[in-house]
Parts: sequence; C-alpha cells; structure tokens
Amino acid sequence: MPPASTARARRRGRRWLGWLVQGLVFGGLGLFALLLFFAWDLPRVDGVPQATRRPSVTLLAADGTLLATQGDLYGETVRLRDLPPALPAALMAVEDRRFRHHWGLDPIGLARAAVANWRAGEVVQGGSTLTQQLAKNLFLTAERTTRRKVQEALLALWLEHRFSKDQLLEIYLNRVYLGAGAYGVDAAARLFFGVPARRVTLWQAAMLAGLPKAPSRLNPRASPDLAVARAAEVLEAMVATGAITTAQMEAELGRMRLPPPPSRQAGWFADWALEDLAETFPGNADLVLRATLNPRLQAVVEARLEALLAGPGARAGVTQGAVVALEAGSGAVRAMAGGRDFRASQFNRATSARRQPGSAFKPFVFLAALEAGMRPEEDVPDGPLTLGGWSPGNGTWRMRGEISMEEALAQSVNTAAVRVLYRAGGPRAAAAAARRLGLDGRFPNDASLALGTGEVTLLDLTAAYAPFANGGLRVTPFGIAGASATGAALPVPRAAPQRAAAPEDAAAMRRMLEAVVARGTGRAAALPGRGVAGKTGTTQDFRDAWFVGILGNTVIGIWLGNDDGRPMDDVRGGTLPARLFRDIAEAGL
Repeated sequence: MPPASTARARRRGRRWLGWLVQGLVFGGLGLFALLLFFAWDLPRVDGVPQATRRPSVTLLAADGTLLATQGDLYGETVRLRDLPPALPAALMAVEDRRFRHHWGLDPIGLARAAVANWRAGEVVQGGSTLTQQLAKNLFLTAERTTRRKVQEALLALWLEHRFSKDQLLEIYLNRVYLGAGAYGVDAAARLFFGVPARRVTLWQAAMLAGLPKAPSRLNPRASPDLAVARAAEVLEAMVATGAITTAQMEAELGRMRLPPPPSRQAGWFADWALEDLAETFPGNADLVLRATLNPRLQAVVEARLEALLAGPGARAGVTQGAVVALEAGSGAVRAMAGGRDFRASQFNRATSARRQPGSAFKPFVFLAALEAGMRPEEDVPDGPLTLGGWSPGNGTWRMRGEISMEEALAQSVNTAAVRVLYRAGGPRAAAAAARRLGLDGRFPNDASLALGTGEVTLLDLTAAYAPFANGGLRVTPFGIAGASATGAALPVPRAAPQRAAAPEDAAAMRRMLEAVVARGTGRAAALPGRGVAGKTGTTQDFRDAWFVGILGNTVIGIWLGNDDGRPMDDVRGGTLPARLFRDIAEAGL
C-alpha cells in the first residue's frame, strides 16, 4: 500500500490535470467564440477585390501639360520586376523593415513601436505591417476600433497564406492611395513627376514611398515642402537599412527638384471648361481632355494682372480684375483669369459676374447704325441732349458741333452715341445686334443703353467682339478641343461659327475700333507697328473699368474693379485696363 501522502499527491495531480484539461477546453471554446465574434462579419476573401473608384478626368493644356484632374486616377498595373529596385526598398525601409521575415504580424515591430512611442510620450511609430495596411485598404474601413484591428490581423494572416511576398508588394504598390486622387505608384509618378513608375529616380522613389503616412497632407501638390522633407526622411531610413549609402543619399538630396505645379490661377478655366462634363460626355469611362488654354499666354495674363493690381492698381483702389483671351476665328479660350487669386476666391469674375459694360457696349450700337445705312464718315451732332429729363454728359469732351461717327466712337462721345442709337432704330435694334453677336444680357429699352447700362459678363462681351475680327462670324466660347476615353477619340460637341454681320460692316467696325486706339480713348493700348483695335468702357463713379482689344486673330477682354462695387480712384477703361492689354499683348502675342 502506498503511503497516504503519495496517494494524496496523486489525487491532487489528477485534479490539476483535470482543471488544466478543462481550462484548455473552455479556453479554446472561448477563443473560438471570441474569434467568431470578430470574424462573423469579415468580408469575403475569395481573392483581391476589384478597385471601386470614381471615373477620372484628366485635363491637359493645349501643349499637353497637366491642368487639372478629377475623380480617382489609376495608372498602369506595374510588376515588381519592372520597377526600379529603389521603389520597393524605400517602401520597406520606411513602412516595414521586417516585411520579408514576418508572417503578416510583427511582434518585434510592435514592441519596437511601443517603446519608441513610450519614450516620445506620443505616437511616433506604428506597428502595422505592410500586409496589415494592405488588408485594411483592400477589405476594411478606416475606423479605429478593436474589432477592426483584430479583423485586420486575421486578414493579414490570410493574405500572407494566399500570396507571396512579391505579390503582396505588387498589390500594395498598385492600390495604395498616394494623394491628389492618385491610386498606385504609376498614377502618382505620372501626376507628380510626369514619368511612369518604371522610370522614377531614387529621390522620386523615396518621395512616393513616404506618402502613405499622410497622402493628403504630404503629397507634392498639397505641400511641396512637406513632400521634400518626408522624402529626406525616407532616404535616411534607406541608409539605416543599407539599401543605399550616405553618399547616395546626399547626392539625391541635391537632385531633388519638383516640377512646377500647374497654375493655380488656371483653376477658373478648369472649373469653367468642366462644368457641363456629365452632359457632354455621359458614361463612366475615364476621360482625357485636351483644353484650348495656352499655358504661356496664361502665365503672362496671371503675371501682368498681379503686377498691375499690386502696383498702380493698389494705389488707385483696385482690388480685383479679370481677363479673357480667345481666338476670334473659333471661340477657343486661350487664357482666363477670373480674379486675382484662385486660392482666396474661386468665384469666376470672367464668367459669372454681370456688370454694366459702359462705353464698351457702344460698338454694337454703331454696328446697328451701319446696318441701318449709316457710314463711318457720316456726321453726328455732339451737342447737349435731353430726353425725358435725362441729359447724358460728355465728361471732358469739348463740343465741336458735329463729328463723324468714327470720331464719336473713337472719343466715346456720349451725346453723339445716343443720337447714333436712334438713327440705328432705337434701343431694340442695338440690343438685337448685340444678341446676334452673342452678347446675352439684360438690356434696358431706353436711350441709356447707348452708354452700356445693361449687364453682361466679361466672357460674353469678349466673344461678342470676335465678329469684328473674323469678318462677321459669331463664335461660341469653348474650352475643350479634344477628348478620348480608353485611348479612343470622342466627338466634342461645338457650335460652328455663324454669320452674324455682313463682312463689310464687320470690316468697317474694325477700322473704327482701330481709330479708338490710334487717336481716341484707347491710346494706352497701342503697340508700335501693330494694328490694335479696341474699345474702352467706364461706369458711373469709376466702379467698373473695361477694355476689349483685338490684335490679329486674338480678342482680349479686361475688367478691373472691386467685388463690393466700391469706386476706384479715377480708373477709366483707357487707363489701367488699356495698359494691361498692351502689357499682355506685348509679352504674350
């Protein structure tokens, strides 16, 4: 018989063994229940889901440079073997140095991140592996909950079981969001650097690899300085992992040069050109659109407008301006500035603001007179005039008794213009002529119309001058010259020029508008040796100042003023607006 103490020890051992077995059984059941709780709503993982995305629109300038993008941009699907080795090396150096060695979860990396965060007193490192990030991007939402993190870990384990490390890297590089609407390294490389991903340099690879941390904030479009600083951090990480040498890092830091971003001021043009996109190009295909905008002329318009507003404009109380340049023969808009700073205000003063054009409306009155049988050399009285208690003034004009119709337009004599209006058939005839040329506005049915008391937009007014330059054809302004989807050309609906005035009347009007610049109110717009035509316009109390000029086949319309209608300090159409036309034409045409 064994001693009593031995029997008791055996009974205790059996009890402990029973408790252990029960613990393992119930623990396993509990773990199974816990996993079931976290996994019951996991997404299907039969394979990598297809990307869900908004159709992309890429707007290119006339020379092929990028103007704007909309929607989600995806480039070509790239294979790891086709990419520069620096690109995956940079990604692993900064996001997951043990990627090749862990099985989807990295306890060592988690511990290292926890220590670094504890020492810093804030979150400075993340413990998620590239596989976990991929699982989140492919299958889950961005919510920060325990449930989501456990599901992320489970999915990471499945991905590691289902795909090789190279395949996981390829999926990540093709699907990761890198800011500014770009998904995948190829789309981002084309958007930020103008090259495909297979041709990125070392510093470009480092910049792309640094973007997943905060793509909306760190990408070169949003903040070039932060993007460069982040790329430098990635290069340092690559040195730490042995992917590159210190000498290579220093050389790349010296080569780091971002291409100039697309003009922010061209945002007004892009918004206008794309506003009817859904109706013009129905469907969900990715679009590449070729715009009419000339980047060189656009840059000149922006620079000259800002210089004028910052200098003489500021001294004269002018805070805003707008410029439109279009091709008279077709209506193609070559440049557009809807204000001073697109970042400060996206309101387009060239297309959406309706204002009185003042004497810039007079050419349509004089065209109606030509159509009624008057000739430019015909005399018109310039003396005082009273109609129903209203007496238009002539400013500093000294009465001569009678002047030719051409001289009346050149000197912008108001009393003569009113008389021309009535010889032409009255306000209705002048308004009809304006509408026929494309000027849509609210026009009064009284004699004040001769002085431009209707309301028009700068774009419409500029386009309505095109028939004076192209032989009498009305044009409709447009901003899209060509379109393609998935490599196939698409038709671009466009209104063809239509006869709006007789060629001889259009030619006569151009000669009279040349007189405005040669010896009239528009002399500040003259360019030696070049035939400039145009008309000035100034509204009451100097609230608006206009100049619409013609040089060759280009019409440039200019408005200066203040958004709140505050009067300027003696700014007339023949002063700052005419000077701005000359500066733009001299440098850009």
